[in-house]
Amino acid sequence: MNAAVRVLVVDDDAAIRQFIQMALEGCGYEVTTAEDGQEALASVRAAPPRVILLDMRMPVMDGWAFTRAYRETPPPHAPIVVLTAARDAGEYASDVDADAFLAKPFNLRELLGLVGRLVEGRDS
Repeated sequence: MNAAVRVLVVDDDAAIRQFIQMALEGCGYEVTTAEDGQEALASVRAAPPRVILLDMRMPVMDGWAFTRAYRETPPPHAPIVVLTAARDAGEYASDVDADAFLAKPFNLRELLGLVGRLVEGRDS
């Protein structure tokens, strides 16, 4: 894996951010984290990611507000994967036109496989 492939993890739960960061870095990805949508917007402006892993319910700026603001920035736009504990994860993903979703708790292999496919340009 090319270390230049950046993944942005946006979640207000520090333990989840750290867990995902460790797993992705172990696979050779460069990982940036943000605890809310506002911090994530600043991060994408500073260093555009190839994939965004996004929680939906966060303080300051939630996932819905983040995706609206992010899609107003100049392209290209990274694929967005919604990560949520909500039972209607698919509905949340549809609301923001996400490329994929994983319900929490998620399978780590599934997450890594999904990120790999999105980085390679395959979403299924």
